[in-house]
This record gives sequence, structure tokens and C-alpha cells, in this order.
Amino acid sequence: MKRYAIAGVAAGAAMMIGGALGAASNSAPVQPKTLVADAAEVMNPMIAGQAMLPGRNLLENISASPDHSTLVAAMKDSGVSDALNSDGQFTVFAPTNAAMPAQVLGRDKAQLARLMGYLVVPGKYDSQTLLKAIGEGGGEAKLRTVEGGILVARMNGPTNIILMDERGDTADIAIYDVYDKNGVMHVVDRMLEPGASARQVAGN
Repeated sequence: MKRYAIAGVAAGAAMMIGGALGAASNSAPVQPKTLVADAAEVMNPMIAGQAMLPGRNLLENISASPDHSTLVAAMKDSGVSDALNSDGQFTVFAPTNAAMPAQVLGRDKAQLARLMGYLVVPGKYDSQTLLKAIGEGGGEAKLRTVEGGILVARMNGPTNIILMDERGDTADIAIYDVYDKNGVMHVVDRMLEPGASARQVAGN
């Protein structure tokens, strides 16, 4: 078994994502149910006045939002955008420009890949899947990110879902269920970040 360090270049980010999909977890993160959504029947919410089309992939829809230009630039610079342009199934917790620290784009490539990979979870977790996982988990659902870390989803009141990162900071989901042909996006009001320790992802 080889160990691949997380890299910031496109090849390194793709390797990180591929390795994370098969990484073992001691914290038993939940697995999403497969969702079958006919693109013709989906009515996505708009973001910043822009239509989010279910026939587009994640990268195309995020790129169409003027509120996510910093996130798009960071995803492209880190190479993580390759996954969002692929045929896999992913969930993206997408912070707005206002939620992302101004210095994010100044990070080196390896740090940027780690930050961006932490915002992406393999599988398609829409709001109903998250609610079910939280209920089955006794009040919280642990989601394994492609970076290899854990995001914790919990309820905040009867209907709102919050996410807690490894630093203990929380973000509210401001816009739920933007369906894409290769996954789903939720807009969050805070940048979620992995813990301070460096992480390696195992791959065969």
C-alpha cells in the first residue's frame, strides 16, 4: 500500500480525491443513498440571481454564481475542480465570497488543495439524506471528505442543519439542494477548515 501526500497541483489533487474515496475510516462516516433525480423534474434554487441548471456539472453551476468566484478560483488553482468536472458523485459545501477569508488564494498549492478537498464529500447528500443520517446517527452524521477529514452535520432547531469542522467552528447551510448531474451543492455561510495536523491519504 502506497501513501500519497496531499499535493496542490492538479495531479496531486486528483490522486488525493481518488485515494479518499477508498480510504478506511475508524469513525464510521455515513454513506449516502443513491438519489435518482430526473433533470427535467428538478427545480433548483437560484444563487445570486443566477439559474442553477441540473443538467450542468458541479463546476459549471458553481462557476455561474457570482457569489462563488473566490471558491471557483481556489478550486481551479488547487486542482480539486477536476473532480467537480468529472462523472463521479460529490457533495460540495460551498462558502460564498463573503465567507471565505481573503488570504485563501495566497496559500501554497498543497494547503489550498487540502482546504478545497475538505469542502467536498464523496457521494450525493441532499438535505433529506443528511436529515436521515443525522437521525440514524443519534443526532449527528459524520461525513468523510475527500481530504480525508470529517465534517459533522447536526440539527440547529427543527429544520436547519449546521456543519462543524475539525476546528470546532460551525457553518449554517444558507441554500440547500442545488442538484447537479454529478452531485449536489449546499451554500454555506462560513469557510469550513480541516484540523491543523497534516494528513495523508492511503491508496492502493
